[in-house]
Amino acid sequence: MAQGKNRASWRIGFAYAGIIVGAGFSTGQEVLQFFASHGMVSILGIILAALILMFVGRQAAKLGFRLDADSHETPLRALFGKKLGLVIDYVLIFFLYGIAVVMIAGSGATFSQAFGIHPQIGVLIMILISFGTLLLDFDKIVNIIGGITPLLIIAVIIITGYNILNPEVPYSEVNNYVDPSRTPTSFWWFDAITYAGLALATAFSFLSIMGSEASRHAIARRGAIYGGLIIMLLMILVNVGVLSIMPTANEVSLPAMTMAENMAPWLGTVYSIIIILLIFNSVVGLMYPFLTRFTEPYSGKYKIMLVVSLIAAFIISNVGFVELVNIVYPILGYIGLAISASLFIRWIMNKNTKKKLL
Repeated sequence: MAQGKNRASWRIGFAYAGIIVGAGFSTGQEVLQFFASHGMVSILGIILAALILMFVGRQAAKLGFRLDADSHETPLRALFGKKLGLVIDYVLIFFLYGIAVVMIAGSGATFSQAFGIHPQIGVLIMILISFGTLLLDFDKIVNIIGGITPLLIIAVIIITGYNILNPEVPYSEVNNYVDPSRTPTSFWWFDAITYAGLALATAFSFLSIMGSEASRHAIARRGAIYGGLIIMLLMILVNVGVLSIMPTANEVSLPAMTMAENMAPWLGTVYSIIIILLIFNSVVGLMYPFLTRFTEPYSGKYKIMLVVSLIAAFIISNVGFVELVNIVYPILGYIGLAISASLFIRWIMNKNTKKKLL
């Protein structure tokens, strides 16, 4: 029985991590901008971000379980009240769909770079795979997303491990080559908190639903903590790996791809496949909450909205929607921070009242 609970918790943990470690993370670009460009102190930033994600992820999963949430609407209303909750609800769902479209557009570029396929064909492949997956039972969707994450862990350990042991410059000199101007702010701790907010905003909807689907309260909260541990491990490895290829990391758009190619040229292609799988993870993890917010899962309306939203994504991805990422990410980060703060306040209130709120 205990082993079954533990397996269920790890299932949630891998899915949680799988949604957060999307395309930007797996390329090394997010880690470079938010962490590595601060130098060696970035390791402390990653630990801070991971601890926040463990705590707020745990609280989000618990809230989803207690409210038996089938979308993020109910948890947001519980956190912010009816009116403000509705505003945050619609803003969040719009930006989740926006990021899903950005990811779909990014898949076209990745298919093109890795296999020489026309970007529009790559986008179409991603849309068709996502369409088929989003028609599956929710448990199967969680299993697919969680099942891809171990592939990333294995790849990251091998690729970063090689580069960490064979750095371009000694780690004692790394701070001479980093470029702090690439970071969102000049404060490593604030960038870590902002990244945690962005990550939580991305995963909150799916995490709430996963929490409600858990058979027990302990499974929901433990799953989020396991996910946070996985995220911390991956982020530290990618971060130190990026530091190991300074100053080259500042000159390339895909630092992780450079790390793979440092080991063997063919590994660059293999890693491209992993990036495509992670884009798929993120698209499915973002689209499902978007669809279930407005429709009953797997109903006729759900299927119609799925088709319409994917057709719209195909059209938008071909007219430069990727530029929206510069607007989407900061706003989504602040929404995530607001949700995190509310979860923390609710936890404090919980500790000082007999009536449990979470």
